[in-house]
Amino acid sequence: MSTTNVDALNKLHEIKNAIIAEIRKEIVGQDIVIEQFLTALFAGGHCLIEGVPGLAKTMLVATLAKATDMKFSRIQFTPDLMPSDITGTEILSRSDSSDNRQFQFLKGPVFANIILADEINRTPPKTQSSLLQAMQEYQVTAGNETFDLEKPFLVMATQNPIEQEGTYPLPEAQLDRFMFNIIIDYPSYDEEVKIVQQTTINRDVKINPVINAETIVEFQKLVRRIPVSEHVMDFAVRLVRATRPKSDDCPQEIRNKVSWGAGPRASQYLIIAAKTRAALDGRPSPSLEDVIAVAHIVLRHRILISFAAEAEGLSSDNIISKLLQNINK
Repeated sequence: MSTTNVDALNKLHEIKNAIIAEIRKEIVGQDIVIEQFLTALFAGGHCLIEGVPGLAKTMLVATLAKATDMKFSRIQFTPDLMPSDITGTEILSRSDSSDNRQFQFLKGPVFANIILADEINRTPPKTQSSLLQAMQEYQVTAGNETFDLEKPFLVMATQNPIEQEGTYPLPEAQLDRFMFNIIIDYPSYDEEVKIVQQTTINRDVKINPVINAETIVEFQKLVRRIPVSEHVMDFAVRLVRATRPKSDDCPQEIRNKVSWGAGPRASQYLIIAAKTRAALDGRPSPSLEDVIAVAHIVLRHRILISFAAEAEGLSSDNIISKLLQNINK
């Protein structure tokens, strides 16, 4: 790797620490989650976030947007939300200089850099699917026109793992477009004490921007240029192939516990996430440890476990942990 790229990686490591320092002004704990958010940001991937209410999911995403000086939109998904409420709608307008009327596209909240899709599973599939084109192609089509979304573009969608009444499970095609499935857990005792202390007094917190959208895009390009050794690439691909019950690479003890495994997009995301994790640490190439560190958040929502696994009380995370133990490194 050239001296220029090494210098850029060192700069990225410094920026990462500066962003975390700004986020720390608002957020207590959640070190691993913050690291995963930053990995998704510089990898250019979307996140599906699961956690019970009150764990600062919205605050964390909003604070990240402030620290990176990016436009932030929050969309509350409800059963009556329409696709046009997300992408935008055409309105009939009249020019001031004439009586001619014409349709004008009024852009919706999806036209931002960071989108918080709050409780995305509360809205029907028709509305959920309005995000598909934006997430995959970074475009929105309305009528006969297609509009480009400004990059970086990141969708952070939340789900409540407790209440399932009145929810619409995300289709597999949409789940697969999320790079990560991040689970936010309760804080520790000490962290909860600090949260209560900070939120029950008058505080005036100012989040200072550390980086801007244009620079983030440049760092995303830098991440793509990072080389990956053959044995790391081989490990990532074998891990994904081992999740497929009909594949010869799937261990016999796993086959009856998985109904459907991860597709090729999982292999791509494992590598790009490993690259990003290495880059954020200032390292010029990812290691096996980087792939292992992101394996659960990349794979857990792409593995459909069988009834036999459910009967044993197993989850997709259990399957992934078992595979990581069995695959030769």
